[in-house]
Amino acid sequence: MLPAHAELRIDITRGNVEPMPIAVTEFFGKEAQALTVGRDISRVVSADLERSGLFRAIDPRAFIQTPEALQTQPRFPDWRAIAAQALVTGRAEVQPDGRLKIEFRLWDVIAEQQMVGLAYFTVPQNWRRVAHIIADQIYKRITGEDGYFDTRIVYVAEAGPQNRRIKRLAIMDQDGSNHRFLTDGSALVLTPRFSPTTQEITYLSYFNGQPRVYIFNIDTGQQEVLGDFPGMTFAPRFSPDGNSVIMSLSTNGNSEVYAMDLRTRLVKRLTNHPSIDTSPSMSPDGRQIVFNSDRGGAQQLYIMDADGRNVRRISFGKGRYATPVWSPRGDLIAFTKILENTFYIGVMRTDGSGERLLSQSFLDEGPTWAPNGRVLMFFRQTPADAAGKGGSTRLHSIDLTGYNLREVVTPTDSSDPAWSPLIP
Repeated sequence: MLPAHAELRIDITRGNVEPMPIAVTEFFGKEAQALTVGRDISRVVSADLERSGLFRAIDPRAFIQTPEALQTQPRFPDWRAIAAQALVTGRAEVQPDGRLKIEFRLWDVIAEQQMVGLAYFTVPQNWRRVAHIIADQIYKRITGEDGYFDTRIVYVAEAGPQNRRIKRLAIMDQDGSNHRFLTDGSALVLTPRFSPTTQEITYLSYFNGQPRVYIFNIDTGQQEVLGDFPGMTFAPRFSPDGNSVIMSLSTNGNSEVYAMDLRTRLVKRLTNHPSIDTSPSMSPDGRQIVFNSDRGGAQQLYIMDADGRNVRRISFGKGRYATPVWSPRGDLIAFTKILENTFYIGVMRTDGSGERLLSQSFLDEGPTWAPNGRVLMFFRQTPADAAGKGGSTRLHSIDLTGYNLREVVTPTDSSDPAWSPLIP
């Protein structure tokens, strides 16, 4: 008889968590199609979990028990022998109507018990989404936090020399799959941002040299102009309910924060100060806005009520602060910090306390949150040589502990990432 033990769990609030050894077996299938899909799903699930930094996928060559034998019951001593703490098994079946049935089970190897078991029905082309959903379920069951694998990233794809840079909107799954370009590069695009409620993005583009704010529907490919704004426009971003867009507009050399109601197209001015107020981001409850301003003499972070009242400064550290983004959990604000010619990505509580710097380099900028509020993505630029050659701009992700820094692979240089909510 095995001794009683605590439930298998990872505390992701601790720093530098030791990754949990997990065995993800090939999902068993009888038909050739099911066999292929099962193998592909297990590969994606394993990669998702490993990329989180919280799990260590055990090499399948070490497995003793076969996927077919696992269809009855795991032989738990075989899995303890290779130091697995968690085990994922599964099965893929082609249904008479052509759909796939995908089952998976998560096992606690030490306690010798099932932790979760679910089945999904889908069309064959959706197998990758099912894999991400399974990885989310495993992540949630072991960490207690929502997963973030069934999501997409929109970003600015960059190519060409620095003085003639071509910038296109691009989108991909969070693991880099299903990559495609959304614009053709004929017009400069900047600062794409996801709607929290629909599969739409807002972004800034230049038409005949004038800034325009667009909304782009990912599912239909249709785009709509929100408006032509005189002067300059910066960083449009959706409100949490998706009904308005907040942005900064620069007129007569003065940049202020505005909100546009998407139903009425009415624009309301929220700040009124001779300084530069920009990069607004709204709290998840829609009651407050964080932005950066130089009204105190240097670039710092400020919070105000959603109607523009009650402005108060929250950043008081050395250096300059920019690009604040409110966490979807509501507890933290991410930012870019510039200090002594070095760039940092950091987080602080909403009252400005508890500042933590997670990354530093020649240029780190533009953080965006995973929907679970536990991982950040940003872009990193490396320096060019004296002739202006070399240097690259790439996406990176890091978790809140600051220990799991990873490059996010893209076909071209990449900047300005925006993380989607979980796909509905």
